[in-house]
Amino acid sequence: MTVIYEINTLVWLGELSARYGRRTTLGDVPGEVWDEIALPGIDTVWLMGVWERSPAGLHIALRDEGLRASFHEALPDVTEADIAGSPYCVRNYVVDASLGGPEGLAAARAQLAARGLGLILDYVPNHVAPDHPWLTAHPDHLVQGTADDLAHAPNAFLEAGGQIYARGRDPYFPPWPDVVQLNAFSDELRAATVDTLVSIGDQADGVRCDMAMLLMNDIFAKTWGDRAGKLPAEDFWPHVIPRVRAHHPDLLFVAEAYWDLEHSLQEQGFDHCYDKRLYDRLLHENADSVRGHLQADIAYQQGLVRFLENHDEPRAAATLPGARERAAAVAVATLPGATLWHEGQFEGRRVRLPVFLSRGPREPADAPLRDFYGRLLPAAAAVRRGDWRPLTPTGWPDNDTHRSLLAWTWTHEDARHLVVVNYSDRPAQARLPLPWDGLRGHEHRLTDLLTDGTYDRRGDELADAGLFVSLEAWQCHVFVVNGHSPAP
Repeated sequence: MTVIYEINTLVWLGELSARYGRRTTLGDVPGEVWDEIALPGIDTVWLMGVWERSPAGLHIALRDEGLRASFHEALPDVTEADIAGSPYCVRNYVVDASLGGPEGLAAARAQLAARGLGLILDYVPNHVAPDHPWLTAHPDHLVQGTADDLAHAPNAFLEAGGQIYARGRDPYFPPWPDVVQLNAFSDELRAATVDTLVSIGDQADGVRCDMAMLLMNDIFAKTWGDRAGKLPAEDFWPHVIPRVRAHHPDLLFVAEAYWDLEHSLQEQGFDHCYDKRLYDRLLHENADSVRGHLQADIAYQQGLVRFLENHDEPRAAATLPGARERAAAVAVATLPGATLWHEGQFEGRRVRLPVFLSRGPREPADAPLRDFYGRLLPAAAAVRRGDWRPLTPTGWPDNDTHRSLLAWTWTHEDARHLVVVNYSDRPAQARLPLPWDGLRGHEHRLTDLLTDGTYDRRGDELADAGLFVSLEAWQCHVFVVNGHSPAP
């Protein structure tokens, strides 16, 4: 199962340059650094933000008071030299020369492949920078406006290359000031998208598509109406993805997706879609809510991306402090589907850095949290094999704390694992009905992969009443269940 590690490429290379006392690009990252990234269970690295950033977009960002305030909040000593522009304001899908160019990326990909790791890169299907070549060479790729539009709504339109274009947006927020809207209904844009994704597939093993749901026919029509032109008979992604896969059959497609459109995007060809619903429930709701979410069809769940943070969300250490983060991390790490970890998450970084910045603040590492993740990652890699099954904890009339527990099993032909998470701030007890045959007549040892603690239980009790568990607030167990010796 896919486990992705996201790296803010520009910031990371700056930190490596400081660490080694020399300018470091993707082409000359030391081997020991790639070794540090190749953590147990991680099989894919997302180098976020490698494409050419836009000078025009940077100029807009430098004049935006709201953006500059966010820069100062994250990095109090920020200077203009630290502001690089947004990696999602793409001038061209060519690796930025400051990062090492295409040759540097190829070297990085080879280093990752030598360690058994794939590479994911970004694609921004909804918009481009105001100085992207398409604005002058292919205006039919974009949503266009009129001089009256610009006069009446200068925040929603801009002039470039003698043409008026709509600024990029989604239907629920004001336009983004630094990007220009692509036209998902344009045949020419769809063909260009295929070409661009084929080019990305030449350089990587997967692509993370930014705000992928914005290009769906019904969403795009709702956002742009008549400006987009005639509604195509075929939706955007079912048109694009098969044509890309004709060149790169194994290219992994990951969708940033919201608004409960994950299943629709899976049906339209994506391998994995963000599970924002689980993220919200872990942050703001309780175990009952999470348990309900996990009743969904297993095929759907296998197409989700579980996460606690990424570059668009606050840091987990800031929003899920202490033991609650550990409990949530155990859940996302051991569920079916893909897992997304974010650079700095394991060390407990708390500052969400705006993607415009090339430097972040210095933050001390949280050594106990780092040690916890050092045990969780190999435990999750061992657990997530075979068949997954959610369990329903049971309790007693005078004790409803079982409702605070999340539990599931993984069953493989050579291993049985059990995960139990107390997702509450109070102690909880329950019986867990186990799905395994052959429990009777044997003593079974449960070894916690997070603590090395062991528990011996009689098989007849496990088969009849289920496993009794008692956990403190936010406590977790990740058990491997062994033993076939006759019970005394």
